[in-house]
Amino acid sequence: MAKEHHYSLTIRWTGNTGQGSSNYRSYERSHIISAETKPEILASSDPAFRGDKTKYNPEELLVAALSSCHMLSYLHLCTEAGVTVIDYTDKATGIMVETPTGGGHFSEVTLYPAVIVAEPSMVNKANELHEQANKLCFIANSCNFPVHHKPSCHAEKQI
Repeated sequence: MAKEHHYSLTIRWTGNTGQGSSNYRSYERSHIISAETKPEILASSDPAFRGDKTKYNPEELLVAALSSCHMLSYLHLCTEAGVTVIDYTDKATGIMVETPTGGGHFSEVTLYPAVIVAEPSMVNKANELHEQANKLCFIANSCNFPVHHKPSCHAEKQI
């Protein structure tokens, strides 16, 4: 039997400006994402949908979840392979396409992990592990769109 992991959080709408959702322009899209013992995340919709540009939107959080999951899978694999990662930064991007019916979907996400490893001899293996990390990533495995990877890697200590 497969192990199951359960997740629970609360979304609380904070955008009632006094009229509730009486019309499309009468309310803010602001909300708070919370989970027990964790800091709250202030969120809204994308500014294209009357959201607050100073808060995270669901589309950004999806891209962040993919990037974070890939990084965690990757670091695990590096540890197993003897690759010492010194630094990891990803400037991930995603493309969402609106549909004529008012909905939309992601067409792709691209991760750009920039990795620094301890030794030059680790660079090739470090680059190879991104493909395997993608296969392990729980979030990427749950998506119906491609998740691309364009990694770069160099060693902290140059020969």
